[in-house]
Amino acid sequence: MKIFSTVLLILFLRSPLAGPLDVRTLGAAGDGKTKDTAAFQKALDQASAAGGGEVGVPAGEYLIGSIELKSNTTLRLAKNAHLIGSPDLSDYPIVKVRWEGRWIDGHRGLVYARNARNITVIGPGKISGSLALGGRTMPRRPVVIEPIESSDIRLEDFALEQRLMWAIHPTYCENFVARNLTIRASGGNGDGIDIDSCKHVRIENSDIDAGDDAIAIKSGRGMEGLRAGRTTEDVLISNCILGDSNFAGIGIGSETSGGIRNIRIEHIKFTHVKTYAIYIKTRVGRGAFIEDITAKDLEAPVAPAGFLRLNLLDSGIQDPEPVEGDAGIPRVRNLRFSDIRVNCGTLIDAASISPMKPVDGFTLSKVTGTCTTGMNLANITNAKLRDIKVTGISGPLLKTSNVQGSGLKELQ
Repeated sequence: MKIFSTVLLILFLRSPLAGPLDVRTLGAAGDGKTKDTAAFQKALDQASAAGGGEVGVPAGEYLIGSIELKSNTTLRLAKNAHLIGSPDLSDYPIVKVRWEGRWIDGHRGLVYARNARNITVIGPGKISGSLALGGRTMPRRPVVIEPIESSDIRLEDFALEQRLMWAIHPTYCENFVARNLTIRASGGNGDGIDIDSCKHVRIENSDIDAGDDAIAIKSGRGMEGLRAGRTTEDVLISNCILGDSNFAGIGIGSETSGGIRNIRIEHIKFTHVKTYAIYIKTRVGRGAFIEDITAKDLEAPVAPAGFLRLNLLDSGIQDPEPVEGDAGIPRVRNLRFSDIRVNCGTLIDAASISPMKPVDGFTLSKVTGTCTTGMNLANITNAKLRDIKVTGISGPLLKTSNVQGSGLKELQ
């Protein structure tokens, strides 16, 4: 009987919370001056210890250092609730983080999770990283939201602000959803969302204006990334407004050594991009593959460099331990782009491709708008070009070198 009572007590203590825990009742001041880290972590720990539950954040300004979400917990930000990252680096413990494709020591994210499942951050409030802590100084500076080796993650209906550092960086995660977010990241290195060796990802109905790539897709660098073999795959980016002030709207690479496959990009407006709306980039020494990239219904009204660039030869820094020989030349195949509306510099720059491993399968169809320069393609097989109706081009619409496929002669 005693054993039975003990089991019941354990089950009771581990049953999900009946109602949300309020960080105010656990000591949070919400005055924007007092550090409320301990109150937040206490609430999150209590929710986890109970088997799961919700932590509520009422209106107010909450100055916090790094907090950790654990399994089956939800952090709910009420309207006018604002989490503000502490300007003190000591408030962000040093842990192992992925940075430019390698695992290094770095400061933990402001909202962090590791080996967690079923975690949620939901608005309509706001989260701001410390605007004083960005930059490329080592150890790596904290990102705002960083789940690692976690699954079933949902970020929804809130605003986020960051400077000189990535805003959201899931790494080695599965079933990741970012929906109805407003992200403002400023300055170089100020990426919006960086997907790093993750599977089953959805980024939907979000407005991201970044200081660097609005969205980046990565999977590791050099032999470390190849040995790990953690592919980024099954990613849907849809119904988003994307802008950037320094690089690309969507960058695929240049850390690609774990492989990247099955990426769908649809119903996107690139409001402004510094270089290319979409930039697919890697280099010899990365190895692995980029395959099955489909993009449709895209609008790029302000893309001064161009709409699309492929650089498969020398983008990004070389790894100290590159993938050697023929295996180090990335394999790229099945790239499809359709229903494109542009006002750009170069329509397509796809000449930086190794003749040793030509791109196998490149489709471009139903393109309208204006460009100053046409398309430069090299080392591509199974190309399909059709319904390319752009104006304003100085020089030829299409230049090719070692390209095979259909629709080429009609455009030259």
